[in-house]
Amino acid sequence: MKKFRLLSLVLAFVFCAVAFVGCGDGGNAGYTAENKEFFIGGTGPLSGDASSYGISVQNGAKLAIEEINEAGGLDGIKFKFDIKDDKAAADKASTAYDQLYEAGMQVSIGSVTSGSCEAFAAKAAADNLFFMTPSASAANCIAADNAFRICFGDPDQGVLAADELVANYENIGAIYDKSDNYSSGIYEAFNARMKELGVEFKTQTFDAENKVDFSTQVEALKDCDVIFLPFYYTEAGLVAKAAVLKGSDAVLFGCDGLDGIAGQIDETVTNEIKYITPFDVASDDKKVAAFVKAYEEKYKALPDQFAADGYDAVYVIYEAMKKAGVKDVTISPDELCEILKTTITAKDFSFNGVTGKMTWDASGAPTKVPVIVDLSK
Repeated sequence: MKKFRLLSLVLAFVFCAVAFVGCGDGGNAGYTAENKEFFIGGTGPLSGDASSYGISVQNGAKLAIEEINEAGGLDGIKFKFDIKDDKAAADKASTAYDQLYEAGMQVSIGSVTSGSCEAFAAKAAADNLFFMTPSASAANCIAADNAFRICFGDPDQGVLAADELVANYENIGAIYDKSDNYSSGIYEAFNARMKELGVEFKTQTFDAENKVDFSTQVEALKDCDVIFLPFYYTEAGLVAKAAVLKGSDAVLFGCDGLDGIAGQIDETVTNEIKYITPFDVASDDKKVAAFVKAYEEKYKALPDQFAADGYDAVYVIYEAMKKAGVKDVTISPDELCEILKTTITAKDFSFNGVTGKMTWDASGAPTKVPVIVDLSK
């Protein structure tokens, strides 16, 4: 009798231990039959130097969630959304993913910035959880078949920029941040395309330790008709001010990272500034105008490209789930992922959002037409 009792206790302990390990080992334990909402998660920099991007995505995504829920959700089932602050750091994005997954995240908008999204993507691939990142543009972010994005990829923007500049200018210059993956990734694609086109151009660089004074770079490119700036608006604003000081009247041409540069310059900057973007806040498109109005009413500010990307990312997930006829609120991330991959890459699926009309193939990259914003108009 004592031996049997002891054996029973040992077995009970083993079963409990196994259950405990299962709950802590990526089992999506937070989602149960008692849940009443579909759960979309994500991470982004809500504090720190890159917080403007994360907050914009958060605002756009929340606005979409509110609109969807106010319209009745998906066949009466509403959505909940949670975005964790990753401070644009990969390790924090990885930790945030674990927290969201354990809380029951079923599908995601991934991470806002590329470095964080690469860490997020590795976790999502292991769990086969579908995500549609609004703005992580590095190629590695969507390397796995469960990963998709709204924004243009870095190589895409480099090629688009090269084609645009060669078609419209003769003396072309470029400045890029050799310490930043976003900037160097776009530049590498730009450089490769320029070689294909047989066009020579001048290049200047900077890095994370030297991005305050751009007078040397601008002086070296003073005679250029256009200067390509594949980096973010904060540094681009400094380049624009340096152009004024050096007497350069070159057109300053950038990619989606320049969205926001209008707030970094004043009337002393007379250079024409253009950039590639999937979103133009001044567009007269009815869908864009309605989004801008709703966003401004809610947040007392105009939306930027990142807000628009976040808004579209949520709506793509919703529309794909709707088209696929998803009705089970307790559906597992793995099962939902397989459904969404099949639905979104189907020939009859497209999405017309505030960042343009999009389709996707198995690469996870969107096919859509870019907008070139001219701040002088």
